[in-house]
Amino acid sequence: MRGFVPPDPETKVSEIKFAVITTKRTTRQRYPAACVEIVADPQAALDGAQPGQRYAARVLGPSKSSEGQFIYYLMEWL
Repeated sequence: MRGFVPPDPETKVSEIKFAVITTKRTTRQRYPAACVEIVADPQAALDGAQPGQRYAARVLGPSKSSEGQFIYYLMEWL
């Protein structure tokens, strides 16, 4: 994916995690941390999803954007 820094294998700063993302636009590749709720596993993400509002996903982050905000990169929708 263009524009993101791959995770550092020696630290746990940015990791691939399961999440529920609250958004109206599912075409974005990155989401602000305020829209992302990290959950324990894929089933918890699917349980927290609501059609049209909250979506289960695998994300990479958190990462700091060039604007200084914390963001998560979308890896895939579940």
